[in-house]
Amino acid sequence: MNSATVPERRADRAFFGHPAGLGWLAFCELWERFSYYGMQALLVLYLSNYLFLPENIGHVAGMDSLRAFIERATGPRSPQQLASAVFGLYAGLVYLTPLFGGLLADRLLGRTKTVVIGASLMALGHFLMAFEVSFLPALACLLVGVGCFKGNIAAQVGDLYAPGDKRRASAFQIFMLAVQIAVILAPIVCGTLGEKVAWHWGFGAAGVGMVIGLLVYLWGRRWLPPEPRVRARDAGGGTAVAPAGMTGRDKARLVLLVALIPVLMLSIVGNQQFTNAYPLWSQKHMDLVLFGWEVPVTWLQAVDAFVSTATMVASIAFWRWWAQRRREPDELTKMALGSLIGAGGPALLILAAGMVENSHEKVSLAWTLGYTVLNDLGFANVLPVGLALYSRVAPQRLEGLVIGVYYLHLFLGNTFVGWLAGFLETMPGQQFWALHAALVASAGVLLLGVRLVFGRLLAPDAQR
Repeated sequence: MNSATVPERRADRAFFGHPAGLGWLAFCELWERFSYYGMQALLVLYLSNYLFLPENIGHVAGMDSLRAFIERATGPRSPQQLASAVFGLYAGLVYLTPLFGGLLADRLLGRTKTVVIGASLMALGHFLMAFEVSFLPALACLLVGVGCFKGNIAAQVGDLYAPGDKRRASAFQIFMLAVQIAVILAPIVCGTLGEKVAWHWGFGAAGVGMVIGLLVYLWGRRWLPPEPRVRARDAGGGTAVAPAGMTGRDKARLVLLVALIPVLMLSIVGNQQFTNAYPLWSQKHMDLVLFGWEVPVTWLQAVDAFVSTATMVASIAFWRWWAQRRREPDELTKMALGSLIGAGGPALLILAAGMVENSHEKVSLAWTLGYTVLNDLGFANVLPVGLALYSRVAPQRLEGLVIGVYYLHLFLGNTFVGWLAGFLETMPGQQFWALHAALVASAGVLLLGVRLVFGRLLAPDAQR
């Protein structure tokens, strides 16, 4: 363990003006997200094109019960609809389990042990995906593993900074930049192996990535924040004292953070549909032949990740430039602007879907680029900025839990997106994408309203 004190660690600027621990956490998150997005790039295609076909679905242990559970709520599902529903449930639940992972770390195991357990379970889950019969146990391992890992590693990023440190928002953007690099690599490596060689090769590559992420985390542990102790001892002689309770302002902030979750849920439906309905729509309506070679559908996610990386870098640079000349806006304002910009992504697809419906011909790959530029400009100012907000405002000793609360909007959003994707087969394309654009834009308007009414409560100068 590094002997540096907490203030010394927070003053450290060894990693692009940030503490060295940010570099280790970002590199670990890169490999964890490589494994997650590598598997996610393949999942809905694997399910709809192979595993959930009538001749294969019977091989999956426990699938009859899961299908009956889904169809009780939705009615009979085609293989594509069932695949989208299962994908949506999985993509949503991975953001519900961090709530319990945060409690486990805050109250019992500490963040390091919880992160290590989570990484180990994720690696096991990816390797279990190599077997059709163990598909549902594999998803269970991945869900629990992400729950233990995701919120706690993000909380450790926040622990690197004092509450008033203005580097916090850019730190989370750098942290998310590592995620974007992973999202570029994962569809190319795992997606190509899965689509062009065999599905299970792609899932195996995701497992290898998770093992590398675990090793990176263990190697860099000495640069990370020390584990918070459940009970501190006073300087006089070892009497245990409980941490300070929440103030009235703390409680009001926490209530507001929870109340924001449905609004944040709406802000992500356009972005999250890129891994659910969009590849299925593209498979049918986009010309994927380039120089005589059919581009794997999963590569569209690599295009999105490449653009997302560029827009994240551009956003970090822009706000640094802005802060040198004008007052930098608070997190709520950035998130509102991000939502309004991001609504332009599905709005563009209204035009593309109209072209398909009028000409009955496939549209160019260029539409993917247009969608991702607007969508990712919005994303760069919503998800990482929201993480920074929740990390900063979290009451003492509840950081992991509050980060878990933040991820609830992704749980609700992905579950909602899985349900919305079912309309892809029954709703005209223009209406389908117009619905998504309207939902994302409404989130931007609501966030501006929250900023107007409650902005003072969440302002940095109102921090305890």
